[in-house]
Amino acid sequence: MSWLLPCLVLVLLIFQEPLCTCTSISDLFETWCQQHGKKYSSEQERVYRFKVFEENYAYIIEHNSKGNSSYTLGLNEYSDLTHHEFRETFLGLSSSANDFIRLKHGGLGSGTEAWSDVGDVDIPSSLDWREKGAVTNVKNQGSCGACWSFSATGAMEGINKIATGSLVSLSEQELIDCDRSYNQGCGGGLMDYAYQFVIKNGGIDTENDYPFREREGTCNRNKLQRHVVTIDGYTDIPQFDEDKLLKAVATQPVSVGICGSARAFQSYSKGIFTGPCSTSLDHAVLIVGYGSENGLDYWIIKNSWGTTWGINGYMHMLRNSGDRDGICGINKLASYPTKSSPNPPTPPAPSPSKCSMFTSCGPGETCCCGWKVLGVCFSWKCCALDSAVCCKDGRHCCPHDYPICDTRRNLCLKRMSNATMVQQPQKEAFTGKFGGLIYPF
Repeated sequence: MSWLLPCLVLVLLIFQEPLCTCTSISDLFETWCQQHGKKYSSEQERVYRFKVFEENYAYIIEHNSKGNSSYTLGLNEYSDLTHHEFRETFLGLSSSANDFIRLKHGGLGSGTEAWSDVGDVDIPSSLDWREKGAVTNVKNQGSCGACWSFSATGAMEGINKIATGSLVSLSEQELIDCDRSYNQGCGGGLMDYAYQFVIKNGGIDTENDYPFREREGTCNRNKLQRHVVTIDGYTDIPQFDEDKLLKAVATQPVSVGICGSARAFQSYSKGIFTGPCSTSLDHAVLIVGYGSENGLDYWIIKNSWGTTWGINGYMHMLRNSGDRDGICGINKLASYPTKSSPNPPTPPAPSPSKCSMFTSCGPGETCCCGWKVLGVCFSWKCCALDSAVCCKDGRHCCPHDYPICDTRRNLCLKRMSNATMVQQPQKEAFTGKFGGLIYPF
């Protein structure tokens, strides 16, 4: 039996590291779930998501251990999604983008201005439009594939600040709900079509008045008439011309199409992204500046995947790559809105919300039916939230960005993606007038 103890010690030494690694990853996953408010519909789903998380974590460690990359990967709120799920959920540039590139060189659309040299523009060695107050906070498109709308509003927000001195966050939801001639809401779209819509409509509403819901809805005709910010036209930057793109960015933030479906994109954390990635366009972002670091030139990219992704929602992407398409195709589909005319007078304050012929709620409130018979509402109640979701129990409502009513647990929930089911809102977002996580009427 003297041989038994050494053998047991050997077995323990062999299996010690994998067991410790497994335990540490399990603890890391638990901490990550708490940090990002992740909840799953079943234990089976949780086990599957842990496996996906583990695979993504291994990919991150493998990349970062190489030591010769100019960028670093890290965990973020998307680390429990397979790469396929991520691609299917969080992009949104129209699948016709590459055909559109070819078509637009055959003729200009309504409102399009042919590229003309902007003259003697001072092109500093580095520029960041955030420092000039021309960039709003990073937004999050969630599982709505409307990156095109965020890119378009970002460019319009920038030129409006430059032209008027006022930074106003604009409504992606208006574009998603109302711009349906060519764009397809959460199903994809193109920035040029969004500019055409705003020009034809005579302006666009604010995000505060027409907030993002993370899903398509019926166009709100009243809010459609609130023309807070206008643009005069838009300009397409010649394809494959990085010098002209640089000159444009030196004058204002610029919308661009890119390939955002490379696996490393999902877990990008910091540094200058150099690929590998395709040049087939499937995502839209906003260039808000440029710079250089350690001999590499880069663009400053504002994304619409929230602040847990990348550098607080931003990416540094290689510039002057030597490829005419640019890294991830960034030189292929670039455009920006133009503006010199002032905005119209400030629209009047919102009027009371009319529920029926005899009932209305105050400005900023939502009409919810408290008693319905055969589809006809006989008693209306007012939810003290703008654009709220009315719960089916006829007694509660939820904020538009947490639209799932769980009246049994007194919670408003949010569907994060096809795989991650719900997320509990932060308590501070739901305290106040009614003091609960779900609002009674």
